[in-house]
Amino acid sequence: MPDAVAILDFGSQYTQLIARRIREMQVYCEIFPWDAPEAQIKQLNPKAFILSGGPASVYEENAPVLQDFVIQSGSPILGICYGMHILAHHLGGQVTSSDAREYGLAEVETIGDDALFPASSMTVWMSHGDRTEKLPKGFVSLATSGNSPICAMADAARRYYAVQFHPEVRHTKLGKQLLENFIFKISGLKAEWTAENIIEQAVEVIRKQVGDHRVISAVSGGVDSSVATALVHRAIGGQLSAVFVDTGMLRKNEVQQVETAFAKHIGLKLVTVHASDDYFTALHGVTEPEQKRKIIGGMFIHFFEEEAQRMGNPEFLVQGTIYPDVVESSAPDRNKAARIKTHHNVGGLPEKMRFKLVEPLRYLFKDEVRQIGEGLGLPSELVWRQPFPGPGLAVRCLGEVTPKRIDTLQNADDIFISELIAEGLINKKTTGEATLISQAFAVLLPVKTVGVMGDQRTYQEVIALRAVTTEDFMTADWALIPPQVLSRVANRIVNEVKGVNRVVYDITSKPPATIEWE
Repeated sequence: MPDAVAILDFGSQYTQLIARRIREMQVYCEIFPWDAPEAQIKQLNPKAFILSGGPASVYEENAPVLQDFVIQSGSPILGICYGMHILAHHLGGQVTSSDAREYGLAEVETIGDDALFPASSMTVWMSHGDRTEKLPKGFVSLATSGNSPICAMADAARRYYAVQFHPEVRHTKLGKQLLENFIFKISGLKAEWTAENIIEQAVEVIRKQVGDHRVISAVSGGVDSSVATALVHRAIGGQLSAVFVDTGMLRKNEVQQVETAFAKHIGLKLVTVHASDDYFTALHGVTEPEQKRKIIGGMFIHFFEEEAQRMGNPEFLVQGTIYPDVVESSAPDRNKAARIKTHHNVGGLPEKMRFKLVEPLRYLFKDEVRQIGEGLGLPSELVWRQPFPGPGLAVRCLGEVTPKRIDTLQNADDIFISELIAEGLINKKTTGEATLISQAFAVLLPVKTVGVMGDQRTYQEVIALRAVTTEDFMTADWALIPPQVLSRVANRIVNEVKGVNRVVYDITSKPPATIEWE
C-alpha cells in the first residue's frame, strides 16, 4: 500500500477538494467522518492527518471533537479552518467568536521562516466566524491577517500545523504549494499513487476477491461503468460477461461506438440488449421526471436479470461506484438534505439482488478514473466523454418521450457537442480548468413557438443549450461560449434538425438551478 493521508471530515463543503488536491500530488488519501472508529482509520495506516473545516464552533454543545488517538499517533497534522480551531482547543489553546467575521479573499502575512508557507504573503480564501486567541503550549504563530492575529500556527517539533484559511480552493493562489509543503517536506510522504500502480493493485484485489467465479458487468456507456468493466476484464479475462442495454435514449451513434470500443480496444464482446421499443412503450404518455426515472430503472433491472439468468447467474456484479458516491453516502449531517431528484445510474442495481459487488473504482475520483481508462487502452472518445444521466435522454426530453422527439434531441445534441469540440472548448487535456466547459448538452423543451421559414409560418419545438464550467459538479457556472459559436450552433440546429425553429441558451448557475433540467 502506498503512503496515505487520512482526512477527517468535520462537515466542510470543501472536504472533497482537499482529497482531490492530495490525489493530484499522486499521494493516496481517504476521507473519514470525524467520529470514525479508530480501528477503521488505522486500517489505512495513515502517515499524516488533515483536519477539514466545518460549520460548527468548538464551544457549541455537541460540537465535533478531535479523537485522542489522532494526537497519540505521533503523525504530522494539518488543521484547516475548523480543523485549526479543534486542534488549538484540544491542545489547550483558546478559540473565541470573532466580532468581525471573515469571508472571501484576504491577504495574510507570514511571521518568520517556516516549512509550510511558500511565500511571505499570500492571497487566501477565508470562511470563518471564530478565531484562535491563545496558542496551545509549544505552538508559535506563523501568519496574520486583517481579522486574525493568529492566522496560522505550528508546533514544528511535533509536526503540527494549522491555517485559518482554505488552501484547497483555487482562490487561495499558493494553496497547492502549501499543501505540497505539508505532504512532502513536513510529512515526508512519497508520490506513489500513479495510474500504473492503481491498475496493478486493482488487478490483484479483483483476482483475490473473485477467484474462479463468473462475473457480470452492467455497461451503461458512461465513463465509470466502461472503465470498471475494462479493469475487471484486465484482471480475469474470459470469466467476465458484459451486458449493454440499449434503451433507445442514448446519444447519437452511442451503441455502435461503445460496442466497437470494447471489441477493438479491450477484446470484450458486449451482449447488447436492444430494448428501445419496450422502453418507448412503457414511457408512452409519461411526462413526470421521477416517474420516467423509476420506469427506466425498473426495466433495466428486468432486462439485466434476464441476461444474468441466460449466463448461468454469475456470482459477482461489477459496479462503477466512484469515491464521491462513497463519501457523500457516509458524510456528516450537511448532506442530509431534501431530495432534489432520484439518482439512478443505469447499471446501479438494488441491494436486494443476490450478486456480490466488485467495485474497482470505489476509491477513485473521476479524473483518476479517466487516467485509468487511458492506461487500460480505452479510446479517448470513450474515456473523456461528457457526463450523461443514467436515464439517458429521457430526462433531457422534457415532456413526453417519443422516438421522434428523441431523434430530434440526438441530432441537436450531436451538432452542439461537435461544434464545441471543433472549437477546442471541450478538450481532455484542459477539461476541469475554470475557463473551459465541463459539461454540455441539448434539451428539448415541451413547448412550441411561432417562426418563419421560407416565407411560411412555422410552429415547432425549442432546443435549449446548456454548458457549464465546474470543478466538482457541486456548484457550476454557465460557460461563456463565444457568440459566433452559439450562432453557428443555432443556425445548424434550425437548418438541419427537422421540427425545431428556435434555440435558446441557459445562463443559470448551480445553484439556484441544477445542471440537468430534470
